[in-house]
Amino acid sequence: MLILQNISYTHSNKKLLFSNISLTVNSGNKTALVGHNGSGKSTLLKIIAKELFPSGGILETDTKPYYIPQIFGQYNHLTISEALQINAKLTALHEILEGNVNESNLKVLNDDWAIEERCNEALKYWCLNDLELTKKLKFLSGGEKTKVFLAGIMIHQPKLILLDEPSNHLDIEGRALLYQFIKSSSATILIVSHDRKILNLLDTTCELKANGIKTYGGNYDFYQKQKNIEKDALAQDIHSKEKALQKAREKQRETIERQQKSDSKGKRKQEKSGVARIMMNTLKNKAENSTSKTKSVHIEKIGGIMHELRELRDEVSSLDKMKFGLDHSRLHNGKILVAAEFVNYGYNSQWIWTTDLNFQIVSGERISIKGNNGSGKTTLIKLILEVLQPKKGILKIADCKMIYIDQDYSLINNESTVYEQAEQCNSSSLEEHDIKMRLNRFLFTRSDWDKPCRYLSGGERMRLMLCGLTITNEAPDVIILDEPTNNLDLQNIEILTAALNEYKGTLILVSHDETFLEQISVELNLR
Repeated sequence: MLILQNISYTHSNKKLLFSNISLTVNSGNKTALVGHNGSGKSTLLKIIAKELFPSGGILETDTKPYYIPQIFGQYNHLTISEALQINAKLTALHEILEGNVNESNLKVLNDDWAIEERCNEALKYWCLNDLELTKKLKFLSGGEKTKVFLAGIMIHQPKLILLDEPSNHLDIEGRALLYQFIKSSSATILIVSHDRKILNLLDTTCELKANGIKTYGGNYDFYQKQKNIEKDALAQDIHSKEKALQKAREKQRETIERQQKSDSKGKRKQEKSGVARIMMNTLKNKAENSTSKTKSVHIEKIGGIMHELRELRDEVSSLDKMKFGLDHSRLHNGKILVAAEFVNYGYNSQWIWTTDLNFQIVSGERISIKGNNGSGKTTLIKLILEVLQPKKGILKIADCKMIYIDQDYSLINNESTVYEQAEQCNSSSLEEHDIKMRLNRFLFTRSDWDKPCRYLSGGERMRLMLCGLTITNEAPDVIILDEPTNNLDLQNIEILTAALNEYKGTLILVSHDETFLEQISVELNLR
């Protein structure tokens, strides 16, 4: 069991990340931790793993957590056995088998005579048969590193598992194994992920915000339904508050007009009755004070309603605030853009594909390039972009405008500000205020315009990239995206999905996110 009570965390710069975090995860429960980028999901996992210490609150676990982080660079200097913390046991086992049966070795081994066999079985399950335990992690791919740490679960057999974006670097085969493991495991699991297939395998969804966690008793689809109900209720509340504000302003105007008419009528009556000037001034002051008091009461009431309305509008999701306005390709559907005849490419006299490639891409299609890690997906993209030339066969590329967007959105210049980056896309000679209006549409307000792009999150970089596409005077005919959802949270994946569904042009994608591919209506797969 895992229990968090009023956990808070403050960064070293004294900025509060979150507070009042209380959560109970019962034994055997499989729980998703969701929230926007920067909400502190990874930090909370590190606190539970005891790699960070909270600023306040109580953390209780009845077992030691097994934690798999999102980034593995800090382990690059270690061997696989060292990273999995089994090196001492393996060394003791081998020394005992060689005849060095001493108390120290027996204590380290702790009767775990099957440790080496368990290691081999775990690596085999994750398709890492050829890896030696003495190999250093710096020589492994991102997917292989993830699988190594996943193999550690089978080796150590923990009762509490913490996973931070475990499917990020996995190919189709690796993801299938991960899904199967999650379904079959009897351990308590807490997962941070934007992989909706994973999230739908879990029992509970917890949404992390700065002021606490809200628990939804179901998987991600259930969570989405509940959020939609909340969204409809929020829209009704906003509409009701807008009506109340309009009514309060009308009431204020009517009351002040009535007061002013009454004061004017009283003044004329007093003048006719010959009231002394000093008394007239006293009555005038009383009337002005009365009008001022009436105004003050209404201003206070209107101010209260406006404050409540602002708070409600702040709860509206980013997706519902955005307007895309992506332009469309000028090409007619069906034009042949790419034609490959017996194409292949090789490194060091070794062909990448065992079978030469024969395919066509026509305008208007939505195509996914699929394959396991190392199958040549990136090479194929470089051939389509004419960065590489085929070593074999014929590849014809039509004259069309293509844009390539990688998973880090590296077309964004880190040295530019947000406004400067948008201005660089201004081939249609938009005025400055027009560019800033476009930035506002993509949720970049005045306070963001001078921010250097190097400080942008993955979701912000994606939104700025989309904004740039609306500023240029001609939309690309082909958009090529390489793992575009890898560094995005769930809300920004929804934003990207909505934008791509609005775009009418040719899409070519490399993505292992099956849900994302379904939602943008990918029709064809190149394997």
